[in-house]
Amino acid sequence: MKKTWIPLATAAVLLSGCLPVNIFEDNTPLTDENTKSGSDLEVVADNLTIPWSIDEHEGTFYISERPGSIAKVEGGTVEQQTVSLELTLSEAAEAGLLGFVLAPDFGESNEAFAYYTYEQDGNQFNRIVKLELESDAWTETEVLLDEIPSGNVHHGGRLEIGPDDKLYATAGDASDPELAQDEASLAGKILRLNLDGSIPEDNPFGDSYVYSMGHRNAQGLTWSEDGELYASEHGPSANDEVNQIVAGANYGWPTIEGTEEQEGLESPLFASGSDRTWAPSGMAYRDGKVYVAALRGTTVLEFDLATEEYRAIVEDVGRVRDVWIHGDDLYFVSNNTDGRGNPSDNDDKLYKLTLE
Repeated sequence: MKKTWIPLATAAVLLSGCLPVNIFEDNTPLTDENTKSGSDLEVVADNLTIPWSIDEHEGTFYISERPGSIAKVEGGTVEQQTVSLELTLSEAAEAGLLGFVLAPDFGESNEAFAYYTYEQDGNQFNRIVKLELESDAWTETEVLLDEIPSGNVHHGGRLEIGPDDKLYATAGDASDPELAQDEASLAGKILRLNLDGSIPEDNPFGDSYVYSMGHRNAQGLTWSEDGELYASEHGPSANDEVNQIVAGANYGWPTIEGTEEQEGLESPLFASGSDRTWAPSGMAYRDGKVYVAALRGTTVLEFDLATEEYRAIVEDVGRVRDVWIHGDDLYFVSNNTDGRGNPSDNDDKLYKLTLE
């Protein structure tokens, strides 16, 4: 069982024999004496519109926004850059312009990669595309992977470029759990592509984009300095997970969930438990710790891989969608304007926290 850093006040309740509260109940994040509140944080930018994914180049941030724009944040100023897509962006729950990552040669090419949900002829799918920036406007120039299944929810959507210079994407189960166990389907998987959209020769399932399977709705990816891949995943109302991802492995959904075990299926490094939820999204890694944005947990969580402990390091900012680390500084975006939060004045915001 994974251990949890419990604040002294909660520990006192446990020792007194009183019934403890659910410390990860919806909108009740775990805290300790080192947890930062919204008033302790630096607001780098505000008035963002349903921000989803953070990337950065030479001090300038580029943040995807679900309605179909990129927020360029430079020197505290926000510029909403338009994005011209070939197909109509879906307005379904959780859908829209989701994953976004700058190309490794962005400084020369002005290119990036994006993951978005679209509607066409009454059908809905996700696709991964290449974008090009010109005169502060982005244009879709190439489709790398199309017709990733999309349901009313569970689109996945996270994009990251790994240390192997491959493009990784999380694809949700499209509200059809059995697809996560179907090797022929892209749904409920972590996908791996070459940057030109072709299938890497060393992918584990042969001529397939599938890198790992059995995922419900993974929304975070990050790597350690030694190349280990970690992913965050939404459970069904509880049993959220942080997994270490191995090529070709099966992470069990819907056969097992949370800390359940079955031969041939992988159990998580961390799970929220059957009576609580984090709703984990974007991730970042630093010095043996994984940082995870928590939507319903309304916090940023810090998972220590060595001690198997975790704690909340931020509170009072509402839903958190993505995190980004540069040096000693952790940046994250709130997501209170996504229809499931309670927006404050000037939400949503890009925050900065210096890590101890």
